[in-house]
Amino acid sequence: MNSTQRRGVGIQVRGLRKSYDGQLVLRDISFEVAPGEIFVIMGPSGSGKSVLLKHLIGLEKPDAGEILIDNESISSPGLMDRHRIAMVFQSSALLNSLTVGENVGLYLSEHRLKPPAEIEKIVAEKLELVGLAGAQNKLPSELSGGMKKRAALARALVVEPELLLYDEPTSELDPLMAVTVAEEILKLNRRMSVTSVVVTHDRDLAFGIADRIALIHNGSIYSIGTPEEVRNTTHPLFQRFLAADFNLKQSDKS
Repeated sequence: MNSTQRRGVGIQVRGLRKSYDGQLVLRDISFEVAPGEIFVIMGPSGSGKSVLLKHLIGLEKPDAGEILIDNESISSPGLMDRHRIAMVFQSSALLNSLTVGENVGLYLSEHRLKPPAEIEKIVAEKLELVGLAGAQNKLPSELSGGMKKRAALARALVVEPELLLYDEPTSELDPLMAVTVAEEILKLNRRMSVTSVVVTHDRDLAFGIADRIALIHNGSIYSIGTPEEVRNTTHPLFQRFLAADFNLKQSDKS
């Protein structure tokens, strides 16, 4: 199946709980994501966002509750391969000893899924898709932070994902490059109809790309809604979170 024929998958999270050393980190988390939706999980640092994301990709197992992908448990054997789930890590996680092209095509070559000539063609196609045409022979050390993020995105795309997970995709990027990455997320969602779950504390990113936003704090989801609905939240913590700025000089004058 090619990318134009793929569709996103639906996600159902029901009563998810997780604790470490007796400390509850996820507290009865429940939500649904529609096929093809861009669903953003937003909250302050330490709120449980990344732990939740690890559960969605099967890196962690919950103490209670369940996660369903198109009504099938995420623990079902072979589910990750059947539904083509991929993740773009916060650090990009590129291997410095490999070229960009080798990094992007690593999954296909390691599993011998395609002949070398076809892998080369697929890699070129995915790099072009994220605005990195001709970067195959560069090393990660030759890329800017934003280019590394897009190379990591191209690597995720080689599996033709139906579900794409992003962990803080604009962290450590300057504002202009953050906008570029946000635009790539939107373009891919529209072109491939992939379901996208984005974990972030970047308010501009969340409001710029989300179909819906879930606000999470202290392991609990307090509100889920459209960007406009979330902007109008009455929860005091999130009112402060959404209104926070760094205009300290102005604050000193008041």
